Amino acid sequence: MNDSVKDNQPISSDKRSIQTVKMEAKARLLPTKPGCYLMKNKAEQIIYVGKAKNLRARVISYFNNSVKGPKTEILVSHIEDFDFIITENDAESFVLENNLIKKHSPKYNIRLKDDKSYPYVVINSSEPFPRLKSVRRVKRGKGIDVYGPFVTGSNIWEILRILTKSFSLRDCKLSDYKTRKEPCLLYQMKQCSAPCVGKIAEAEYERDLNLARDMFSGSGNKTIRELEKRMQKAANEEEFEKAAQIRDSLDTLREFANNFKQSNAELDSDRNIDIVAYYVGEIEVDLSIYMMRNGILLGHKNFSFAKLDIEDGVEDSVLNYLFQYYTSTYDSLPQLIITQMSIESNELLESGLATLEKLEKPIRVRSPGKQYDSLLNLTRDHAFEQQRVRMLHEDSVYVGLNKLKDLLGLKERPVVLECYDIAIFQGSSPTAAQIVFHDGKPDKKNYRNYHLQELPEGNNDFAMMRELIIRRSDNGALPDVFIVDGGLGQVNIFREALKELGIAIPVVGIAKSKVVRTKDGFKSEDIKRSEERLIIPGRSNPYMLNQNRSLFKIIVQMRDEAHRFSRRLHHKEETKRVFNRKVPRKTKKVNLE
Repeated sequence: MNDSVKDNQPISSDKRSIQTVKMEAKARLLPTKPGCYLMKNKAEQIIYVGKAKNLRARVISYFNNSVKGPKTEILVSHIEDFDFIITENDAESFVLENNLIKKHSPKYNIRLKDDKSYPYVVINSSEPFPRLKSVRRVKRGKGIDVYGPFVTGSNIWEILRILTKSFSLRDCKLSDYKTRKEPCLLYQMKQCSAPCVGKIAEAEYERDLNLARDMFSGSGNKTIRELEKRMQKAANEEEFEKAAQIRDSLDTLREFANNFKQSNAELDSDRNIDIVAYYVGEIEVDLSIYMMRNGILLGHKNFSFAKLDIEDGVEDSVLNYLFQYYTSTYDSLPQLIITQMSIESNELLESGLATLEKLEKPIRVRSPGKQYDSLLNLTRDHAFEQQRVRMLHEDSVYVGLNKLKDLLGLKERPVVLECYDIAIFQGSSPTAAQIVFHDGKPDKKNYRNYHLQELPEGNNDFAMMRELIIRRSDNGALPDVFIVDGGLGQVNIFREALKELGIAIPVVGIAKSKVVRTKDGFKSEDIKRSEERLIIPGRSNPYMLNQNRSLFKIIVQMRDEAHRFSRRLHHKEETKRVFNRKVPRKTKKVNLE
């Protein structure tokens, strides 16, 4: 168990020197061929994966006297051994590195974090009288046309609603369409042409569907002109309600067409293009991707990572990030990627993407040239502005994590945080929630719930904490910092449980300030005192989290997530116990000796 203790405690300088000499000697035996290397810690966990054109030269550089950055120094201090895999060429090592990072999730590698799932518009022509449908996970197939993704600001659901109503398209599920015998209410409201009961010919329906489709394929003005004609016709026929409905919708459609149509006349309107640029700031590197599909600027994606985490140069880190992104985004891959990177990096990315089995045609990667230069400048400027606004608003997770590092006196920025909350009522159905954040973002695949043992004496915080830590310590790598929902008492209980198990990982608590009750109740000035505090052992006064917005958001979000998870499981177990009158759940017996 002690071997799994923490990568946040550096190895002593004497041992580091001996270990460094040992590792350098082993590195000099490596081949000079391209490939990947896997750095391991004392517990034989893979903590870093890298690629190299020359394995021997690259791995030796970690252990010789060459100048290294702070992150590399810390990484080297934890390397107990390494492994390697030879590849035929640099492109193969590039692909292999990505696969190994996804498989092992090494602590010191920069990993893609994207918590957004954007909607697509899908038209399934294999269905009778196809409809416009919005989905977040696309399943491609014969006869399925996909448009998107549509990102923040596109208002795509409102656009679909307007087009479906304006062109009287089918809006029901296929199962409802097949079983309907009479037209639904939408037909009576003149918002559906009732193809389910044969009220419209297939050719006429297809014409209206194509007019709606034009809004997503670069011909939005054609759609708008058609609706203007229909509005005028409805007004002439004194169908004023229908005319007013179309009129009110046209402004929304025009705004969509104007905002997402690229005005650059030199841009090929029938190509799917991504423009990629990055900006290197003092703390972070921001990466922006502008997505254009069929001449329509659909929006952008943004990623950022800590500048301190860069191991092999900015461009190499951006390259790895891009490959992670494109190998996990099959739904809407571009035909062309424009980047600000070197020709060599572009060729490497293109070679890596060529390995994707789902590609119908190869993806080209190239520098902008005159044709795309203005778009690249726009994307680069967007990356700069994203970082500027985030820094001014104190939204950077790295600002908060670096503050936590300083507060706890750690040698490196904490990467993995775990927060715990125990829920119990009168000694029954005790449960605990484990919430994990990686680099300030939820890592939901590592969330856990624990059913704890019911004790004869009822509530026993120390015993429950001890059981929780024993079970947690046997379940994978431990975090850099533990966070407990509670004050100094809960923190000390948690620390004692860790101490008994020989685990030396920092523990902090999160609690609210006490509010003074007056005879008249709570006064406004007293309520303001109810602030979030970070309880740090050895510190005379708690750290008030409102002093650092970034750290406040991370810690409070973790605490709230832990509350939600533990309460949900606890209520579920109590419901079973009380209403079903079942014997209390048998939990896994833990040896508390």
